[in-house]
Amino acid sequence: MKKSELYKYVLDYFRGIHPEVTTELEFGSVFQLLVAVVLSAQCTDKRINQVTPELFAHYPDARSMAEADEFEVYEYVKSVSYPNAKARHLVELARMIQNEYGGEVPHDFDSLLRLPGVGRKTANVMLAVAFGEAAMPVDTHVFRVSHRLGLVPRTADTPLKVEQHLVKHIPADDLAKAHHWLLLHGRYICTSRKAHCEKCEFKAVCPSSTCK
Repeated sequence: MKKSELYKYVLDYFRGIHPEVTTELEFGSVFQLLVAVVLSAQCTDKRINQVTPELFAHYPDARSMAEADEFEVYEYVKSVSYPNAKARHLVELARMIQNEYGGEVPHDFDSLLRLPGVGRKTANVMLAVAFGEAAMPVDTHVFRVSHRLGLVPRTADTPLKVEQHLVKHIPADDLAKAHHWLLLHGRYICTSRKAHCEKCEFKAVCPSSTCK
């Protein structure tokens, strides 16, 4: 199967079963989404959704979190991975948003990258989910599934290279959704510990399938 045919096969399937899809993180504003995404690094969305309700009850926006002490924030996020660093980053990014961006999360990629604790993946999540732009965040799930399905070559050995290949082959209108499609497939079907090929709709065309 040609690469273009494989992409069409995969995208057509996802369009059919998940025409509307978004993040599983729970949030009430753009700022809260940013906080949740920063916290979710190397941590499950399920854990983050258990932590953020109380955190957001005390610090619902950039202004309130900017006035907090990182040790106060730590008490609400101490059950997530790397809580000390994340608490510090949350307070620092809230202060930058409040002081430099009038309390509003910036809409452009370069400004997002300036925020403490925000890397390329987080910036792309914000563009895709919060602002509806054509962006492809590459997390561990997207990276793994893209390789297993043969959507990217073995030489795409960094998240940036995977992102560049996916952006090249996926229509802009599908790009933000495709991130969620691949992520959810990796979270529930093509998991890290074991690929559940018997449940996978791509087993007939997947080069990594054990069910052929």
